Amino acid sequence: MMKTIHAIYENGVFRPTEPVDLPDRTAVEFEPRVQAPAAPMSEGLAKIYAILGERYETGETDLAARHDEYEP
Repeated sequence: MMKTIHAIYENGVFRPTEPVDLPDRTAVEFEPRVQAPAAPMSEGLAKIYAILGERYETGETDLAARHDEYEP
C-alpha cells in the first residue's frame, strides 16, 4: 500500500500532521522529502482573505432558495 503522509520532524521524531490509518507498531519505510516553505502571503492577499473571512448578515434565512434566480 502506498500513500503520502505529511509529517513534521521535531525532537528526533517524525510527527504526522493528520491522523494515520495504521495499526500501532506497524513497520514502515519512507524516504523523507523536504518541502519548500510556503512563500509569505502578500499584504494585499492577506487583506482579501481577511475580508472573505468576515461574516456578513444578508437578511436571507435560506440562501439556497434563491439558487436558480440568475439562471438564463
